[in-house]
Amino acid sequence: MAAMAKAFHFPMSATVAVNRGNGFWSLAWQRFRDDRVGVVSLVIVAAFFVVVFLSALGVIASGWNEEVAIPDAPPDLWGLLKPAPPMAMESAAQRAAQRMGKEPSLEPLLPSAVMDPLAETLARLRGESDVLPESRVVDPLAETLRTLGAGDELLTTTIEKRMSLPFGGDRWGRDVLTKTIKGSQTSIIVGLTAALLATFLGTLLGALAGYYGHRTDDALNWFYSVFNAIPYLLLILAVAAVLQQRGVVTVILILGLTGWTGVFRLVRAEYIKHRGREYVRAAHAFGVPNRRILFFHILPNVSHVVLVNVSILAVGFIKAEVILSFLGFGVAVDEVSWGSMLNDAHRELILGRWWELLAAGGAMALLVTAFSLLTDAMRDALDPKIRVAS
Repeated sequence: MAAMAKAFHFPMSATVAVNRGNGFWSLAWQRFRDDRVGVVSLVIVAAFFVVVFLSALGVIASGWNEEVAIPDAPPDLWGLLKPAPPMAMESAAQRAAQRMGKEPSLEPLLPSAVMDPLAETLARLRGESDVLPESRVVDPLAETLRTLGAGDELLTTTIEKRMSLPFGGDRWGRDVLTKTIKGSQTSIIVGLTAALLATFLGTLLGALAGYYGHRTDDALNWFYSVFNAIPYLLLILAVAAVLQQRGVVTVILILGLTGWTGVFRLVRAEYIKHRGREYVRAAHAFGVPNRRILFFHILPNVSHVVLVNVSILAVGFIKAEVILSFLGFGVAVDEVSWGSMLNDAHRELILGRWWELLAAGGAMALLVTAFSLLTDAMRDALDPKIRVAS
């Protein structure tokens, strides 16, 4: 090396630096940086992961379940609508007293006073009176409040609610933007973790079946055929029925334990192809252990297949979470995800309230597209055939 560097008038340090710069990961990174679409996708995916991290820490979207606006508050991104005045929640006794022109009172109910919700309607139909008699207007909670010693402070409770929100509100008055941020945390964790679990199972079983062959291959192929013979949706429902719980961990286990079959088939085929290559035979000749050949020699050469399947499974599992939420096997009631938001939004869309559907669907579409493009760029950067061709 030193003689070569001297012959071409290169210093030894420069030669070592060039060799280091042309390593596997350095070449892959240089190839990835030349793909502008991949870089932009990486930025978008990284932004989503930062939002998920901050949401998990409680820095943002911690109050997603608070009713901060009126029900179905319209979106007002530019602040053109006027804010809503404070909404006063008054007791029945106070409202009745105001209609009669008197001060509110918490006197005990008279024995003869009977609350009839149809009395006013019947009186108007009979033409007897347009206003209920004073003795017929009662507060069913007045006596209970007086017994409990409740004072005048319970008569009126003022709750300040907004007329509009930047991305609108749901039917309970919760902010759609904070729900979307919190839902991204749940959906991304579910989709990515379940995809990693399914990819791990499929890669491990596929590597063992493709490398060892014979009885190991036959046994694992039989196991794969049993899983693949059952309809996917029916298999998901069967696993969900066995777990008998709702929550993020349950959804991850349901999707991860049922979605490994496609990865198994592809990885097994790649290992069958690579186990006869020269570099594997040379490793055998040098006495390299099988586990090292499995995961340090062959696996890097099939990493592009694994990465593509992680992306495909993550996208599919985010969609599958929507199906599970719709069928009642998704996240718990006190949690929110893009699936639960879309489940609620499709009923509101009939009434013309489109903002929750747009927020959840738009966020999911942006992440899914960026994640798919990022994985394609990583596959092109790590593909051995592309490296050899260049």
